[in-house]
Amino acid sequence: MIDDQNKGQADRSVQTEALSPAGGARRRFLTAAAGVAGAVAAAQTASAQGGGAKPARSSTHAPLKPTAAPAAASLPFHGAHQQGIITPQQAAVYFAAFDITATDRADLVRLMQAWTEAAARLTEGLPVTGEASDDPAKPALDSGEVAGLPPARLTLTFGFGPGLFEKDGKDRFGLAARRPEAFVDLPHFPGDQLIPQRTGGDLCIQACADEPQVAFHAVRQLTRIALPYAATRWVQNGFLAGYAPGQTPRNLMGFKDGTLNVAAKDPAALDQYVWAGKEGGWMQGGTYMVARPVRMALEHWDRMNLGFQEQTMGRHKRSGATLGGTDEFAPLALNAVDKDGNPLTPENAHVRLAAPESNDGAQILRRGYSYDNGVSFVAERWPPWRQGMEMDAGLLFVCYQRDPRTGFIKLFERMSRFDMLNQFVTHVGGGLFAAPPGAEPGRYLGEGLLAG
Repeated sequence: MIDDQNKGQADRSVQTEALSPAGGARRRFLTAAAGVAGAVAAAQTASAQGGGAKPARSSTHAPLKPTAAPAAASLPFHGAHQQGIITPQQAAVYFAAFDITATDRADLVRLMQAWTEAAARLTEGLPVTGEASDDPAKPALDSGEVAGLPPARLTLTFGFGPGLFEKDGKDRFGLAARRPEAFVDLPHFPGDQLIPQRTGGDLCIQACADEPQVAFHAVRQLTRIALPYAATRWVQNGFLAGYAPGQTPRNLMGFKDGTLNVAAKDPAALDQYVWAGKEGGWMQGGTYMVARPVRMALEHWDRMNLGFQEQTMGRHKRSGATLGGTDEFAPLALNAVDKDGNPLTPENAHVRLAAPESNDGAQILRRGYSYDNGVSFVAERWPPWRQGMEMDAGLLFVCYQRDPRTGFIKLFERMSRFDMLNQFVTHVGGGLFAAPPGAEPGRYLGEGLLAG
């Protein structure tokens, strides 16, 4: 799954119709400022569509292009779907998961109302509240580290974790009966080494922007709003390399990353693979998000011969083409053989096991980011089983699907057992979240669930 991050979806050039005029947005969201200010003050005081399967649609083969958006570009927050899912991919991500500390549903409603109001302002490049905060005797209502910076195409995507519906056998908020059938618990996969402190969460926020500090600032403000209701569980930031137009960025293993994905500009493909349908009830128009930090054993990988690396991935390192080919964007040649009749792409190569052709047409929309957490002590999983301080770096794997049972779970059940790449990557945390549909002006995210 590391090999195939979307090109068409991740085309980071911004289309004119996606931009939101700042002036109108300032007038539109000023009325929401009072509610957000109250939440900030409180925080400071508190300290597949059902039925038969459809035939698989073809995937997109298109080069990822760095953004050519103006520095001040902003994206509208409100709409039928949340931003940050099929949005052309930005340069940075800051992902945070939270545990709910509130004890009644009314508090959840207050939190989601405040988060919705704040997110609409933040994505326009406005302070988190419209109130002045110049009183030296009081904490500032906005931390201010993005003063003078543009919105940088900030998007904020919110999700609900399984613990919102039931936790430790308790239906804390009377929502267990409203948990969608597709929203299952992720199984424990072979090779998982999930760290409890980096796993799970009742709520999540994915902040993406072309300026890392803008993404960080957004989550910082939303975390402060959440203080009376929720506590941070884990966070992960990440980055996306900005190559020249027409070039595919490379992941930390040095391979091109993003050649194959669901076509984000094909509404029919999105309906089939990404957006929940009528079977989802309140989730219709939403999607299910898997977010998992995947650590790469880069020191181990760097000692491997180039030929072995290419056999592992199933692609040529320099060109990105499938083995035996020359065109990165040519259809996968999984049936190609050498002069002796042996398959050019090994049976357990990463690209073969992840391909729709190998999974009854199953597809997920990938939107991952590389990460670098410095170094930490590691015991390698494979010979020569080195132990010591190594790079704590890898991929924040993020994907979206209409149904995780026919998406990530179906794909990864085989990959976790047979993928050659498992020698070099380890899933160390993350979770599954239900990202509800977007909110129209005057409504709040998750209203269909919490108000029902």
